[in-house]
Amino acid sequence: MELQQMRYVVAVAETGGFTRAAERCHVVQSALSHQIARLEKELGARLFDRTSRSVRLTAAGEAFVRVARQALEAAERARAEVASATGEVRGRLAVGAITTVAAVDLARELGAFRTRCPEVRISLQTDMSDELIEQVRQGVLDVAFVGLVPAARTVGVREKELARGELVAVVPPGHPLAGREWTTLARMARETFVDFTAGSAARRQRDDAFRASGLTAEVAFEVTTVEFLAKLVRAGLGVGMVPEAIASELAGLHIVRVRPAPERTERVVWSGLGPSPAAVAFLTGLGVEVS
Repeated sequence: MELQQMRYVVAVAETGGFTRAAERCHVVQSALSHQIARLEKELGARLFDRTSRSVRLTAAGEAFVRVARQALEAAERARAEVASATGEVRGRLAVGAITTVAAVDLARELGAFRTRCPEVRISLQTDMSDELIEQVRQGVLDVAFVGLVPAARTVGVREKELARGELVAVVPPGHPLAGREWTTLARMARETFVDFTAGSAARRQRDDAFRASGLTAEVAFEVTTVEFLAKLVRAGLGVGMVPEAIASELAGLHIVRVRPAPERTERVVWSGLGPSPAAVAFLTGLGVEVS
């Protein structure tokens, strides 16, 4: 069994076909198919169910891919550690972020990191905070920027608080609150809300504040991005509450401060088992001490 064979199997699983997998791996399809057939013979099990229209993992294939990904990541980490020992930062840096990250200029920081460490392969994905933390815990991501209620505790990762702020209300033009500088949480409770998905960290920031004041809110529209939230609010379908640092970027909406205001913290999280050399270099560039 060879690492290259593992790469081929993972590529087929992720692309859903031998042709696309061969293109990703920069080999001819016949060579990729031959190596996978050799591996299946060695293992004594089929890894894929092949039809004229689709390629799907078998149960054995699903089990193999889980372990193969870990083996490939371990091999890449080993190469990165050796390079780091010689003074060179290599490998990958997989970053996750919420769409409302404001504590850092992420685009600028990633650009600066690429300049400092050109041999590192950088990737970025956006998601909700809970999902990002879980992916850091599993090793899928190296670093993630998340937003949580101040009292939230993370497990299995290390973290540093980057900023603490408040949520403000955003309302469409013509709304009764549009001309006001501030309002109360009790007044907001009379509104229909556009909010983030129930159970998400972003939703808990508002829910906890309402609950602490003995209030509830009607949420008619659930979204996963602040951009879609703003679009629905502009259409007059409801009001929203977003981080103050983000609200000013939402064109066409009026900002109203709320008292008492829901609070949130922005944090950067990384693996509790020890960050990769690339992650250490990136976090150090942010001024985060990694011991």
